[in-house]
Amino acid sequence: MRLLSLISGGIDSPVASYVMAERGAEIVLLHMDNRPYSDDLSLEKVKSLAVRLREVTGQEMPLYSAPHGGNQRAVGEVCDPGYQCVMCKRLMQRTARQLAIRSGCSAVVMGDSLGQVASQTLRNIRAENTGLRFPVLRPLIGWDKQDIERTAKMIGTYEISITPSVGCTALPARPVTEARPERISAFEESLDLDALAESSAAAAAII
Repeated sequence: MRLLSLISGGIDSPVASYVMAERGAEIVLLHMDNRPYSDDLSLEKVKSLAVRLREVTGQEMPLYSAPHGGNQRAVGEVCDPGYQCVMCKRLMQRTARQLAIRSGCSAVVMGDSLGQVASQTLRNIRAENTGLRFPVLRPLIGWDKQDIERTAKMIGTYEISITPSVGCTALPARPVTEARPERISAFEESLDLDALAESSAAAAAII
């Protein structure tokens, strides 16, 4: 089983990658490079997390980086501000799907934990996945934050993840928590998600 795991500089996604590796999956890592809506340190944290995951799992875990800042800008130009996170996640999943297919991966892995942040409500998760037509695994979906942090400390990723860096500056002041499918459909009449995702996936490079 070969899986493509989305990884950020946060606490959750490295743990999700580790959990699936421990289940026997061969993991390929994908970081969505959010610059200029994040800083260079965010990318450096991801590189360090990948090194630690390789050490603790014994896997090669190739790390890809795909440009995502342009996608964030395109979403901001078309969509209501509150929908920025949901549309961002839709684009990330589509980019991951494209790279997964090219890399021989059978599913995408994400570090979502139900209800932990606005983009991880059940309604929003459903909205993010609508029309994807590709499996998305969320191994931490029912975990408490304390359990995730405990595992991160055990595998040595926690201290890397909490290193200060600039978070996503595209984050809206009031993100929607119950995304409406009809609103998403309206946005996507002016926003070709698949074309944007294909461009990001094509530009993905191993780092």
